[in-house]
Amino acid sequence: MDSDRLSALPQAFLHRMKDMLGDDFEPFLAAYEQPRTYGLRVNTAKISCEEFEQIVPFEVKKIPWVSNGYFYNEDVRPSRCALYQAGLYYLQEPSAMTPASRIPVEPGEYVLDMCAAPGGKATAVGSALKGEGLLVANDISTTRARALLRNLELFGIPNLFVANEKPEKMVKNFPEFFHKIILDAPCSGEGMFRKEEALAKDWTPEKSEELSRIQKQLCLNAADMLQPGGQMLYSTCTFAPCEDEQIISWLLRERPELSLISMEDYEGFSTGNPEWGDGNPQLKKCVRIFPHKMQGEGHFLALLQKEGTAGPSAGTSKTSRLAADVRKYMEEFFREIGLKTLDGQEFDWNRVEVRADKVYYLPSVSCNFRGLTFIRNGLYLGDLKKNRFEPAQPLALAFRKNEAEAVISLSVDDPRLERYLKGETLTIEPEEAAHSKGWHLLCVEGYPLGFGKLVNGTLKNKYPAGWRV
Repeated sequence: MDSDRLSALPQAFLHRMKDMLGDDFEPFLAAYEQPRTYGLRVNTAKISCEEFEQIVPFEVKKIPWVSNGYFYNEDVRPSRCALYQAGLYYLQEPSAMTPASRIPVEPGEYVLDMCAAPGGKATAVGSALKGEGLLVANDISTTRARALLRNLELFGIPNLFVANEKPEKMVKNFPEFFHKIILDAPCSGEGMFRKEEALAKDWTPEKSEELSRIQKQLCLNAADMLQPGGQMLYSTCTFAPCEDEQIISWLLRERPELSLISMEDYEGFSTGNPEWGDGNPQLKKCVRIFPHKMQGEGHFLALLQKEGTAGPSAGTSKTSRLAADVRKYMEEFFREIGLKTLDGQEFDWNRVEVRADKVYYLPSVSCNFRGLTFIRNGLYLGDLKKNRFEPAQPLALAFRKNEAEAVISLSVDDPRLERYLKGETLTIEPEEAAHSKGWHLLCVEGYPLGFGKLVNGTLKNKYPAGWRV
């Protein structure tokens, strides 16, 4: 057995797990002998799993309990691949993919991810929305919220509002507003001890009790923002009953309008244990993930539904008054690249807003964002320079395959892609470009990576310095 990993585990943690697991304790410990697993989740808003399998340049294997999840080998560096930089997949530990896969998000819904950074769950539900409705992704940490924004932009999600706010303040703006809410609560991280030994070193039993008080407040905040008939997914990456079953037991008592509902099952899932809560047999509808029963780390999930029927949805966003010259410059750019659609939809000029010479494409939903601290409202389209429009990188990534005519598409193994991602100029053969000059979308296998400007067979690189690999 891996003595280093085991020696890092606190004795109080081991004693409690032995009490919890009984005969399963030894197999649980044996799981620490096994190497950690590595996974990626395909962005199905941009590419199908079938096409992804055809173009991915390294070996992958399907994750059986997540329809768009794949294992990859430890020696692979998928973040260096151009497909990653095109936002075609997100790197995520396999068991951590489970929560977002178990809340049924439909295009057009209003979805909140309360503790969203770094973006694993937010990118998953944002992808499921397919550019319709609204994604509000919040994180109380400014640094983490900026990292969250980067991942959402990489995925090409346009209908977003990235907040950096206390959840209790958000309740005032969004009472009974959201169709779906994900609360991946701050927790003691026991399920990640095999993956991150530092978490084990910082663990104390008192920490779980302290976190449980925070989790309870977050649950109340979420319940108050959930529409009648809406669904809320509570998850942690810990085994501690005081952060799992006991939280759900308490919430069901505090908010009797909530009830547990079953999730899509998998043979490796374990049920919640009523004895670890208040004895409520409904707790069996919760899901526990243990590393000795699945190829992943540890998680807890509970899916709850609020009784009642949702009222009318929020209206569409207000009509924007766009200056004639701004529209002129943008139309010139769109004609040059041959804009067809954006994120699968016809471009809506009423959603364009200019703030300090920066141009944004607002969500189509009218919301009360007043007073909230935020990082981004909508899609960052570009900047107004002297008598022209300069496109931004998030706009390039919001394009789907075949949504623009002026493209230069290179194969995934073309060495020029690596040079482009480093910010270098490229030599382009005449037959590789849609036009002889001007703005183009540089693509990998047809999927946009970023912009460039073609002049005499040379592509001037417009890949931003902050994005370079």
